[in-house]
Amino acid sequence: MPIRWYGPADPADPTYRHFNRVVNFVLHAMVFAALNSGLWFIQQMRHPWDHLDLFSELWLAGLMTHLVIVLRLRPSGDADNSAS
Repeated sequence: MPIRWYGPADPADPTYRHFNRVVNFVLHAMVFAALNSGLWFIQQMRHPWDHLDLFSELWLAGLMTHLVIVLRLRPSGDADNSAS
């Protein structure tokens, strides 16, 4: 089931902004997984890259930082209850 936003796109809405941050994080994670797994596959095939583990660890640290930011900026539960 795809992720969908029901209703008008209002950038002032905190729930919409959180949804936007979550989608951006998911795209970041997908690019990390695809590119990183491809680089490791190519390295195992024929092109050793001595610093690939450092590159992967730094990017993973950036991805985890992105996740922490998304979780810290999520709207409070009171905003959802007052909108209903």
